[in-house]
Amino acid sequence: MRVFVGSDHAGFELKAHLLRELARAGHDVVDVGPAELDPNDDYPPFCVQTGLRTVSAEGSLGIVIGGSGNGEQIAANKVPGCRAALAWSVETAQLARKHNNAQVVAVGARMHTAEQATEIVNAFLATAFEGGRHQRRIDMLSAYEQTGVPPALPEE
Repeated sequence: MRVFVGSDHAGFELKAHLLRELARAGHDVVDVGPAELDPNDDYPPFCVQTGLRTVSAEGSLGIVIGGSGNGEQIAANKVPGCRAALAWSVETAQLARKHNNAQVVAVGARMHTAEQATEIVNAFLATAFEGGRHQRRIDMLSAYEQTGVPPALPEE
């Protein structure tokens, strides 16, 4: 599977670790950057680019990494059509794929050991979308994104 990976300075070391681990596991890994550690890096360029590349390469997934993963997730979600989820456990990573068909996972490098982060990412990459009722919800959000018309509230 093609996997795009981007980070900021706080996620730089974890990104390098994940690039090695994912390549070793046979994934086609693309390093979106940064290429070298710069403590002044800002996450938006790397995370937006990761989201753009992931959305444009059908069947691919993405990983964004920062200190907490929060800002990185927000940045990737600004890309039209991108669904990015912050995962802090194997279970949240699996649910992001099963129920939300997330294409990008955000991981906080300051929140997990390299081994924990690897488990979270591997769970995300290995989990398939369940479809069914979950597709209806994704369709509602996609329609809102395209039209600007919010989903109707249920009638009471």
